[in-house]
Amino acid sequence: MATAPSIVAANTDSGLSFRYLEWGPIFLGAMGAAAISFVLFTFGSALGLSAVSPYPYRGLSGTGLMVITALYGCLVQVCSYAAGGYLAGRLVTPWRTGSEGERHFREGAHGFAVWALGLLFTAAVLASGVAGVLKTSTEAASTVAAGAAAGTAGANNRLSMEPADYATDYLFRPGPGGAPVAGRGAPEEDRAAVTRLLTNSLKDGSLSAGDRAYLSQIVAREAGLPQADAEKRVDEAYAEGKKIEKRARDVAEKARKAAMMAGFLTAATLAIALAAACAAAALGGKDREERTTPYWTGARRFW
Repeated sequence: MATAPSIVAANTDSGLSFRYLEWGPIFLGAMGAAAISFVLFTFGSALGLSAVSPYPYRGLSGTGLMVITALYGCLVQVCSYAAGGYLAGRLVTPWRTGSEGERHFREGAHGFAVWALGLLFTAAVLASGVAGVLKTSTEAASTVAAGAAAGTAGANNRLSMEPADYATDYLFRPGPGGAPVAGRGAPEEDRAAVTRLLTNSLKDGSLSAGDRAYLSQIVAREAGLPQADAEKRVDEAYAEGKKIEKRARDVAEKARKAAMMAGFLTAATLAIALAAACAAAALGGKDREERTTPYWTGARRFW
């Protein structure tokens, strides 16, 4: 416990007000990292919108856009935290009396603090309305890449892609000769019962003989089909429902794998950004000790 006062006294004698951990450079580095990443992500969303197109065979594909977005996101995070760490390491008060290893650890600790505080700043920005520009741009890019258009129908007119709903619509199509039996339509209670039956059958993976006969009777009555054709339509509708269900499960599986990969990639990116912040802070301290002035395009810059 007597080490800290001796350190302070030694550095005070040399004309420096010394603290082992300085929050001023840490806050500045963290805010700088968050600001740089926000600007670069906004710029990247604009580039993404210019690289995709709603028209077929134009612009980047969805897979290509996803890969480029992931690589760009990794690069932005690493570079932003490296800049913030360098800034903090360059601005901390030098420790004249400490050993080289301890000075290096102190500067790296400031880089770690910049990384941790920068994550909190980024999370706060994303949770606030300031992230509305990024959210809007990202959603627009995803919509354009998918070739989707906003619909004008109300909530009650939305299309349903549930397998049982599609199979129900398939069952109640008019017969090949024209319209259903005169004066008849598919009552809502019949459609609801058929939908529930198909949903349960698709969930179980099989259509029982009793359910098949019941559906055939309803289809023959409402669609104006002979019994044999009604049974055939029931089989076709159930097969179509199974296909749609399989496609839906495949899409869900792809989404699960994509989310899993995104989680791993995010964790790996943040770990690399942490290493970059610590290394850049140590580099900033080294440049401060050597009084090195960074150059860019032949001119002296503070960075």
